[in-house]
Amino acid sequence: MNILLTIHHYLDPNAGVAGVTLKLGQEYQKAGHQVSYFSFDNLPSRLPELIKAIIFPYWLVAHLLVHHKKQPIDVIDASTGDAWLWAKLFHRFRHDGVLITRSHGLEHSVHLENIEESAKGNLSLSWKYPIYHGGFRLWEVKSSIKNADLTLMLNSRDRDYAHKHLNIAPEKLAIVPNGIPQEFINLPWANTPDKSDSLINIAQVGSFIARKGIKYSIPALNNILKRFDNVKMSFLGTGCCEQEVLANFADEVRHKITVIPSYKHQDLPKLLQNYQIKLFPTLSEGFSLALIETMACGLAPITTSTPGLMEFVENGHNGILIPPRNTQAIQDALEELICDRSLLDRIRRNAYKTAQEYSWVSVARQNLQLYQQAIETKISQDTAIKERL
Repeated sequence: MNILLTIHHYLDPNAGVAGVTLKLGQEYQKAGHQVSYFSFDNLPSRLPELIKAIIFPYWLVAHLLVHHKKQPIDVIDASTGDAWLWAKLFHRFRHDGVLITRSHGLEHSVHLENIEESAKGNLSLSWKYPIYHGGFRLWEVKSSIKNADLTLMLNSRDRDYAHKHLNIAPEKLAIVPNGIPQEFINLPWANTPDKSDSLINIAQVGSFIARKGIKYSIPALNNILKRFDNVKMSFLGTGCCEQEVLANFADEVRHKITVIPSYKHQDLPKLLQNYQIKLFPTLSEGFSLALIETMACGLAPITTSTPGLMEFVENGHNGILIPPRNTQAIQDALEELICDRSLLDRIRRNAYKTAQEYSWVSVARQNLQLYQQAIETKISQDTAIKERL
């Protein structure tokens, strides 16, 4: 197959969504398929990112019109919102190839969480938010999904929302997970410290932003770090400087906190050596590569009972699920794992085992099967239309 992958970001292998796109493309190529990309890298470099996001669907149309003349594309796999213009003006009148819309976390779900956090005073939304991210962008996403041949979702909540609230037929929606690189599979195992006074290391991997639940984890961590001399905390991939993170913590615990604003993706297993607990109190998540990757590194996850995470985390088995926006629940879960080493060891081992099932090789194979089914369905529909004519 000739596959075009589009993403309204720069193709940075160390970034979440862009990294997913590149990994899929690499696995497709290994399987013998032809792959090309269209991203922010194809747009004029002088433009601000917001402008690039707004004009991206228009540039994609221009790219496709030129590309189609040179060589037909069998599959256009576009992140939600990217291909709404192509879908409305061109795709429905063409009979070559299928249009797949890929959700990396449905924007409508994120929007609802943003509104709730804003109402609680934990998130400041600019006056521009209702115009684009909370307005036109949601329409773009809905239009893309409505006019695509198939939409790929990361979890059942997003799929159900698209069916019930966006009026998308169930047969045009499918769930596929994200994966982890081969170098994260079967990593060396480090035993859990069994002595009650042994050092326990906690990691929170991801952006230091409101949507990741930092407003609720900070008070809990302040208390935990004060109470337990043998506990240390690290924030990795914060996207902000050390001072900004440490300013949220009491003076007496700051020496126990490490902040790494950014890192190379392939270095994560090394960075997480000798860590036992992953704290991830996110408010909204499509699937979370950071969580499944840290599980592959042998960390026991404490995370929220949001649908995107409940796809692979089972409370008490391979993680501890807590209610979103609940500081006391975060503190209680941390204390439980710190004090009960046998429970910590069991959850770590089960989390590690779960992560082995999510290799990119397996995930790419699922995607390719869905592509082929979409192509066969489109051929059948086109044939039926011709016969009626």
